[in-house]
Amino acid sequence: MRRSKPSEADFRRVIDPLLDDFCAQIGANPLAHAEYTLATGRADAVFNRMVIEYERPGVLKKIPDAATRHSIQQVKDYLEGLAKKERHRIERLAGVAFDGHLFIFVRYVNRRLTEETPVDVNLHSLERFLTWLAGLSSGIALTSENLNRDFAIEQLRTQNILRGLFQALSSALVQQDGLVPKLFEQWRLFFSEAIDYSEAFGGRKLEPLKKWVRKAGFEITSPAEAERFFFVLHTYFALLVKLLAWLALSRHLGVKLGTPSFADLTTADSETLRRHLQEMESGGIFRAYGILNLLEGDFFAWYLYAWNDTIEAALREILKRLDEYDPTTLTLLPEETRDLFKKLYHYLLPREIRHNLGEYYTPDWLARRLLAQVDGDLFDPRRQVLEAGLRQKVLRTRFLDPACGSGTFPILIIARMLELGRTLLVQESELLESILRNVVGFDLNPLAVLTARVNYLLAIADLLEQRRGDITIPVYLADSVRTPTLGEELFSHDAYEFPTAVGTFLVPAALLGRSGAAPLRFDRFCGLLEESLRAGLEADSFIKRVEHGVSPSSGSGWGWDDRAVSLARDLYEQMLDLQRRGMNGLWARLLKNNFAPLSVGQFDYIVGNPPWVNWEHLPDGYRRSIAPLWARYGIYETEGLRTILGPSKKDICMLMTFTVADSLLKEQGKLGFVINQSVFKTSGAGQGFRRLNIPQAEGKATPLRVVHVDDMVSLNPFEGASNRTAVMVLEKGKPTRYPVAYTLWRKTKGARFTYDSTLDEVQAATKRLHFKAEPVDPNDPTSPWLTGRPRALKAIRKLLGGSDYEAHEGVNTGGANAVYWVEPVLKRPDGLVVVRNLTEGAKIQVDEVTEPLEPDLLYPLLRGRDVQRWRAEPSAFIIMAHTQQTKWNAIAEHELQACFPRTYGYLNRFRDTLLGRRSGWYQKAKERLPFYIMFAVSDYTFAPWKVVWLGFGATEMKAAVVGLVDGKPVMTNQAMHPFVPLGKKDEAYYLCACLNSSVVNLAVVSHTQLGGKSFAQSNILEHIRIPRYNPQDAVHRRLAELSQAAHQATQSEDAAELARLEAEIDRQATQLWGLSEDELREIQQSLRELAGEEQPQAEEKE
Repeated sequence: MRRSKPSEADFRRVIDPLLDDFCAQIGANPLAHAEYTLATGRADAVFNRMVIEYERPGVLKKIPDAATRHSIQQVKDYLEGLAKKERHRIERLAGVAFDGHLFIFVRYVNRRLTEETPVDVNLHSLERFLTWLAGLSSGIALTSENLNRDFAIEQLRTQNILRGLFQALSSALVQQDGLVPKLFEQWRLFFSEAIDYSEAFGGRKLEPLKKWVRKAGFEITSPAEAERFFFVLHTYFALLVKLLAWLALSRHLGVKLGTPSFADLTTADSETLRRHLQEMESGGIFRAYGILNLLEGDFFAWYLYAWNDTIEAALREILKRLDEYDPTTLTLLPEETRDLFKKLYHYLLPREIRHNLGEYYTPDWLARRLLAQVDGDLFDPRRQVLEAGLRQKVLRTRFLDPACGSGTFPILIIARMLELGRTLLVQESELLESILRNVVGFDLNPLAVLTARVNYLLAIADLLEQRRGDITIPVYLADSVRTPTLGEELFSHDAYEFPTAVGTFLVPAALLGRSGAAPLRFDRFCGLLEESLRAGLEADSFIKRVEHGVSPSSGSGWGWDDRAVSLARDLYEQMLDLQRRGMNGLWARLLKNNFAPLSVGQFDYIVGNPPWVNWEHLPDGYRRSIAPLWARYGIYETEGLRTILGPSKKDICMLMTFTVADSLLKEQGKLGFVINQSVFKTSGAGQGFRRLNIPQAEGKATPLRVVHVDDMVSLNPFEGASNRTAVMVLEKGKPTRYPVAYTLWRKTKGARFTYDSTLDEVQAATKRLHFKAEPVDPNDPTSPWLTGRPRALKAIRKLLGGSDYEAHEGVNTGGANAVYWVEPVLKRPDGLVVVRNLTEGAKIQVDEVTEPLEPDLLYPLLRGRDVQRWRAEPSAFIIMAHTQQTKWNAIAEHELQACFPRTYGYLNRFRDTLLGRRSGWYQKAKERLPFYIMFAVSDYTFAPWKVVWLGFGATEMKAAVVGLVDGKPVMTNQAMHPFVPLGKKDEAYYLCACLNSSVVNLAVVSHTQLGGKSFAQSNILEHIRIPRYNPQDAVHRRLAELSQAAHQATQSEDAAELARLEAEIDRQATQLWGLSEDELREIQQSLRELAGEEQPQAEEKE
């Protein structure tokens, strides 16, 4: 008799008891529901948050047929029903269709339920199925949302630990010679160099900080207290990260390795708890798992040296709650938990506070776009690439993120390598070794390094069982800009200097060879240094170990000679002395980390989001130490006054680009950075950047080729911050050939995306204009870039060149607008004018005062939006203690006292504020100048006619003519309102017509920062050829007439007449510059496209 095939019921009767037994053995909930009735149908089996849909063996097919698709749809329906019935978030559920031969896994990915490709039932798929079952059947899901719920700053357990740590830190800092103050100072040193440190905890930034800290039950009153609170907060966050790493490894590998269980912490007595935490902080717990450097006795272990009952009690509450979490979630939902700690940090620290510190975390979609631009074969899944070539890329391509933060770029790279490795059937042990060898990160922020290491560890957790030995997580606490350098003094020229809070260490140059050519030698030396210190060996024994175990090169000069031995001995004795005084802690490990840029070798790709910190916001000591590098790479501002008031500021991201490309990028390697778009559009330091050459010895240089630029300024991808974001890809060893590809991204009207959107979602919500970029001055490759459609650029070229006019900045108060800017209150019978200073929104805060002043030095002032297209009307006054005769030097103090005593008395009230202005030029010269002097003042400041335009923040040319008001020239506002001084009315109207024409508008928009601080600044006329007004030229006269009429139409709000006049101005402009009608249409269409008024055309073919 032929035996019938088993039915679905037969199959279930065998499987359900097995799954129940499995759940019982792992301590998870057994089968919760069989034949569970939901609004969407009846589910076969529900294990807590997992749905199983059984099918008769053989029903499911690898190429889904109708029955297979029906089974998949049933799983999706049941998941939706379960989410509604039991109030689960659907992304926390999962399901599987199972017939004994095939598994089909179903999850909520990218905002929809998605099925995976059917896979055979084998050891690997069964392990995955059981992992899902375990993770979804017990414990709290390890997600950022749950962590925020349990450990946010508003939670009592969080407030208790913060309060305990803050009190302990305050007490410990009193003992200046102790270890805790030194650890705090070293953290402060690193942290200040990694953030926008200028007034980070003071000034206007202190108020939002106070408000936020009150949520934790604290009151802070000074920048010093704020800084201590941040150290405490970082300590708390670091503790969470470390404990979660221990929890994950304990659950993942603990049973097999027999290491201490995380659960033991919750029941340990006081002494045992502290001992286990000391073991964790020293890295011992993780070394037991074969992970050598996850923790290295970092700055945040200081609480162990300030231990008390309050800290212990608060810590036990943290441990108790953490023990209820199930880290299996990290395997179940890798998309959700890839950067778990970045999201948790966002929850802990509000956006405003992070942005005040200059902390901006890269959204994943932006990082994915950059990686795809750097190597589409590796990171664009739509590309068809031969398997052999792809396999070589996966195993051999080296990546560095020199400012890795919490690890966004390294983790995305690892995820892609894991995906490809499994697709290409790469042996897991080989894949693990490749990742650890080739995916490297640096950062200066100690908390970021810790977080990145743990994120890295969690990313490779599934491969750890395949490791062939101990591993090192290649994320280092190191400076990518200020790498260790040889000393300059007689006694340090053959040693690298390493300054710390406990002194400067000198490292023998022989250990690194020339330019760091001996990384293995230095790593072995650092290992022996740490082992010997831990064992308390004497210096002679340490030197013998080095000579036997390191094998430095022999010979003199750079070799291992008596001088190198002496330096090594001194270094060891210095650290041994710290060890004996209980202060060594982490200095030997910091040494190895600090020298990583010299010992890790070079990379095929350098990618990341370098810090965007202005030069002037860096700590003074750090600024001084890196000043020679700006000169070394030619990134500095020149030209006298421009150095003082410069049109662009030096940003550390510029310098990092050159330092890492020089020393860490291979020839023909590529660098991809998220960078400030100003480097392409501004003068000053931007010009030095655009040399795109790395100076080398003997006058030689290594060129850098711009491969592509993404301009994402209008997208504001960083959590609502108005950063000028661009993505740049450079190739080392090839010169840049213009034009280069330049893609301008714009939001589609009505479309939305968020920080957490996918790259596909962002692309669907945006349009991309395929532009080209080239220097605005073809004879000067360092000049600002002109960007636009190729045909439009060709037309614009006809009006580029030097102008017959020169523009200037408006009056610059040095940040003291609140002193000089006033509004009239009333005019007294004696002729004095009662004024009130304007303090709202001022950069430098001063008291509001109302005083009578002499009217002589009060001049009408254009501020803010007083300047519009074809209209300029002053709304305030400015106190000008300068005349056309004194120019920049101001009226002498004795003369001001004698002639204008009221004005002198008013200014003298603010003497300290004015003397404290930060201009470097003023600080050097203030002793011999009147304290009330202003900047950017000359005879042109007092011109009777001015053509002024809105620069700062504008998106199109908005020029207007302004003449005398009550017999006085109108003053303009610094970079907000550049102007051209003129003596005749007709000439002013002519020039204004030229500036407001579509032709000049596109030329300006194409080579300056649209909407930015340097839009349409005074230097635009250096590149736009506007001929001097000739009253005998009919076109010139007609433009002047049309301009005057446009001013009148604007005043009367006659929009139709204004449109007619502007169209005629454009036609006259074509005659002025010899443009055709087709070229004018191309220019006008480009402007409409930039304004989002019409869809972009297809990319032009050349």
